[in-house]
Amino acid sequence: MLAYLIRRFFAVIVMLLVICLVTFGIFFLFPKMIGTDPALYFVGKQSDPAAIEGIRQKMGLDDPILVQFGKFIVGLVAGRTYANGSDVTQCAAPCFGYSFKTEQEVWPLLLDWLPVTLSLAAGAVVLWVVGGVATGVISALKRGTLLDRSAMGVALAGVSLPIYFTGMLAIALFSDQLGWFGRPEVAFADDPGKWFNGMVLPWVSLAFLYAAMYARLTRATMLEVLNEDYIRTARAKGLAEPVVIAKHAMRSTMTPILTVLGLDLGALMGGAVLTEYTFSLHGLGYSAVRAISDHDLPVILGITLISAFFVVVANLVVDLLYAVIDPRVRLS
Repeated sequence: MLAYLIRRFFAVIVMLLVICLVTFGIFFLFPKMIGTDPALYFVGKQSDPAAIEGIRQKMGLDDPILVQFGKFIVGLVAGRTYANGSDVTQCAAPCFGYSFKTEQEVWPLLLDWLPVTLSLAAGAVVLWVVGGVATGVISALKRGTLLDRSAMGVALAGVSLPIYFTGMLAIALFSDQLGWFGRPEVAFADDPGKWFNGMVLPWVSLAFLYAAMYARLTRATMLEVLNEDYIRTARAKGLAEPVVIAKHAMRSTMTPILTVLGLDLGALMGGAVLTEYTFSLHGLGYSAVRAISDHDLPVILGITLISAFFVVVANLVVDLLYAVIDPRVRLS
């Protein structure tokens, strides 16, 4: 077990370094290959040549790409100093870059946006896992009945409808017309009750999309598992049907669901772009769209790397949970 953990942690570190290198190359090497000066992304296309040359010297953009990448990695653990003569800008560790358009370090911005995305993802994942898995299990056990067809029809609608449609519909109906729920405008620390009321619609809108996919996946997996020999053996031994389903069938059913959940949750921690934009939640996804429209390269790079980090870590956690859910799995 310990040897497996060491290998997996080492693999995670290597994977993160590779992701950083590839991402860094896309942002700083690829523009040069197509004839675009990366310095323009820091100062804007309307800046004079002297300002562009100054930022090029300050950022070290004339250095080889591997040298630039090395400085970036060192900055993550030790901080970084951007200097061009007397023009000096300090970036404390972990330095994900410095936005010269907003005159702010990227890492504190990420820390401000991350709780919004985290709260959105945490609430939605509970709803879609509980609702989606329960619906899928019931549909599989009631295969071919009206309940099964109705549940899968709703799931198909959830997969088909875009999040901005269900989100705007929920706002118009439950917030503007009925007044049951407010808008997500209050921080948790200021008023937990009002914060919770404002987050219900974003949670439900995001969860509806994912719950539909998880219901269909759970139903398909459960139907396959119920035909396995060990399920028939458990029933032949006289075990009660709830015990067969909960103790035997659900263990195998949860394995592919857990795999998909790790990918979805990891990606979602990088920002639920459409949901955040629909409900004006200033999380990572919303801020990424704004940074792209403003050509704020350091912010885009920072959000991309933090998103990749969550995806890699989520997959590591999923690998470790396999042995907990299914005892047949051994970590070696």
